[in-house]
Amino acid sequence: MKRILFILVIFIAISAQAQIEENSELFLILKEQDSIFFEEGFNQCNIRYLEKTVSEDLKFFHDQSGFQDRKTFFENVEKNLCSNQGKKPIRKLEKGSLEVFPLFNNGVLYGAIQRGIHNFYLREAGKEDLWTGTAKFTHVWILENDTWKLSEVLSYDHQNPPSDKQ
Repeated sequence: MKRILFILVIFIAISAQAQIEENSELFLILKEQDSIFFEEGFNQCNIRYLEKTVSEDLKFFHDQSGFQDRKTFFENVEKNLCSNQGKKPIRKLEKGSLEVFPLFNNGVLYGAIQRGIHNFYLREAGKEDLWTGTAKFTHVWILENDTWKLSEVLSYDHQNPPSDKQ
């Protein structure tokens, strides 16, 4: 029940506010957070970076691999993303898909909701990256002591690429 309530709150919050402008300071900060998070954590397997950036009480909802807490998230990163550098999954944000919605408490910014579309590829040495799928994501970033921490993740609508585009 808590998970359903959490998801409902996220979507109500998104619907209640308009996305901020793409040239706003918050949008640019969260765009950079997204870029660094996925380049360092997903593409480069920098576990130390992830440990500093992922909230201690991470809640990760995935439409194919289920719910993950912080411990399970790190186990899955090691097993599924970082175990075979010869065939490395890579994530790239779909250009123009990123949206950011600020979260305020009595007028004070405490976090942001970020959503977009990302594409996944398989990288092998000496070969072009192979497009393996696309998914939508919704992230909740929380400001903890002036540092952005990834707190909640929804990863959903995973699709294989059209067969004529692979």
